[in-house]
Amino acid sequence: MGAAGERARRLPPSAESLEDRSPVARILAVAPELMFASRIEAVLTAEGHEVKLASSAAEAASHAAADVVVADLDRESSEALAGLGVPVLGYYSHVEVETRRRAEAAGLDLVVPRSRLARELPALVGRLLASPR
Repeated sequence: MGAAGERARRLPPSAESLEDRSPVARILAVAPELMFASRIEAVLTAEGHEVKLASSAAEAASHAAADVVVADLDRESSEALAGLGVPVLGYYSHVEVETRRRAEAAGLDLVVPRSRLARELPALVGRLLASPR
């Protein structure tokens, strides 16, 4: 048996492809910066989530229901995001302390610096999915 056959034989029975599974959650990423949006999409898709991208909160409001919204607070209104009616994970530049304060005052569910989002994205989304709203 070749190397490919041996690898296939060693996979556990539960190791089905992502295409064969239904998504864990529907995530809407409001991230106008293409490179970071692609990173968010790749990380969350690898975790089994269905990810849609939107370039603004207005565009996000026109999408079908999401389970969680991940949004760039440096470019979007916290109030508009809070009005979407789903848990929002907002991220901001660590030097923009006022952005964090406005987001917390608007009632966003979780507000973190962009660097933390990059390090802990799956765990942060999991935290929002696990918490009752």
